[in-house]
Amino acid sequence: MARETSGAAWRGTDRTDRHARPKGTARARALALLATRWRSEHEVRRRLQAAGFPQEEVEEALAGLDRAGLIDDARFAREVVRDQSTRRRASARAMTAALRQKGVPAAIAETAVADAGSDSDRALALAESRARRLTASGPEAAYRRLYGLLVRRGYTPEVAREACRAALAGVIEPTDPAD
Repeated sequence: MARETSGAAWRGTDRTDRHARPKGTARARALALLATRWRSEHEVRRRLQAAGFPQEEVEEALAGLDRAGLIDDARFAREVVRDQSTRRRASARAMTAALRQKGVPAAIAETAVADAGSDSDRALALAESRARRLTASGPEAAYRRLYGLLVRRGYTPEVAREACRAALAGVIEPTDPAD
C-alpha cells in the first residue's frame, strides 16, 4: 500500500480548502471592518478581496456602503488629517503620504491636507511642546534632538530649523558675554 505524498495530503489539508468561500457576506465583513475605525474604499476593497470574496460581491457591498454613507474617502481623509495634525502634529508631506498609502485619491488627500493649516504652525507647536524637556542636556543637544524629531515627522529642514530656533529661544536662558 503506497502512501500518498502530495503536498496537500502531507500537510493534512484538502486542496479545495484554499478556495473555500469565506464565512458570511462581503457586506457583513465590510461592516465589521468599519466598526473598528473609518477606512477608505480602497482599504475595504483590498481586505474583502484578500478574504476571498468574489469581485462582483465586493463591488456590490461597496456600492451599498457608499449609498448608505458608510464609505466616504473625503470624510476619511479629513479624520486622518485631523488626527495626524492635532495628535502627532505631522507635516503636510507625512499626512499626504499616509493618505496615499491608505488608497485615498491624490485630489482628496491634497484638499484634506490643505485644510489642516500651515506646516510652520504645527512644527512650532510640536517644538514648543518638547523644547523644555530637552534643555537639560544642553542647548546644542536640545537643538539636534528637536531638529531630528521635526525632520522625522516630515517637516522640511527650513521649517524644522525655524521651529527649533523659536522654541528653544523661549526656554534657554541667553548667556551674557560680559560675564
